[in-house]
Amino acid sequence: MIVYRFLAEAIFFGFVVLILFGSLLTVRARQLMHAVLGLAVAFIGVAGLFFHLGSPFMAMMQILIYVGAVCVMLVFGIMVGNAPTQSAEVRGRGNNRYLAVGTCGAGFVLLSATLIRTQWAAAAERVGDFSVQHLGESFLHQFVLAFELISVVLLIAILGAIIIARSPEESHKS
Repeated sequence: MIVYRFLAEAIFFGFVVLILFGSLLTVRARQLMHAVLGLAVAFIGVAGLFFHLGSPFMAMMQILIYVGAVCVMLVFGIMVGNAPTQSAEVRGRGNNRYLAVGTCGAGFVLLSATLIRTQWAAAAERVGDFSVQHLGESFLHQFVLAFELISVVLLIAILGAIIIARSPEESHKS
C-alpha cells in the first residue's frame, strides 16, 4: 500500500514537473516556435494530471483541444504570417524584473497562508453517472442547443481565420 501511494505521488509530481518545465520553456524561449513547443508540453502535462486524477475524458479533451488545435493553430499562424521567429530586443524599464519577482513572491506567500489556514473537508462521493457515454447523450439530448451554438461559433472562427490568412493579392482575384 505504501509503495502504491509513493508511486501515485511520484507520477503526480512528475506531471507537475512536466507542466513547470513546459511553462518555463514557454516564458523563457527566445524563439517563438520553441515557446509554442513549451506550451504543448505544459498542456500534455495538464492532460496527464487529468488522466492521473481519474478523468480520462478531460485528459483527451485537453490533448485534442489545446495540444491538437491551439498549438497547431499557433504554429500555423507563425508559419503563414510574417512574424519574426527570432525574438526582438525587449526595451523597457530595468526594474520590471524586480516587480515581477516581488509580485510572484507576494502571491506565493498569500496562497501559502490560505492553504495552511483553511480547514479542508474531505471530497464528497460521486453520485450519478459520469461516464463518457452519459456525457455524450447529455450533449445530444439535454444540451443540444448549446452544442449547436458552439459548433456555429467554431465555424465562424474558422472562417475568420481563413479570411485573415488570405493574402491581399488572393482577395483581389476573387
